[in-house]
Amino acid sequence: MKKLRIYILAAFTVLALPNAYAHTTTAHISAQKFGRGLAGMTCGFLEIPGNIVKETKAKGAIGFPIGLATGLGMTVTRELVGVYEFLSAPFPVPAGFQPILAPEYPWDYFE
Repeated sequence: MKKLRIYILAAFTVLALPNAYAHTTTAHISAQKFGRGLAGMTCGFLEIPGNIVKETKAKGAIGFPIGLATGLGMTVTRELVGVYEFLSAPFPVPAGFQPILAPEYPWDYFE
């Protein structure tokens, strides 16, 4: 009888682990989306120097004005997407909490 209880307890433990792990993973990914939103709302201005660096590396000196113009436009986009991700963090939209913009964070241009 004691062995049966141990086997039942072990079976419940093994069956409960994937559910606990899935919940933790979803919560972790949701927290990442929340962080992306917060970063987008507060650091969206980094799109300006980030796009200047990106375009200058790709096109040389002519990339500076192109990167400046792109960065100004992307600042507004990054801020609005940041608000959206911040508010919708608990919900898996888009599927799997995937980032909407690339790069994922505004400071990723500088890596």
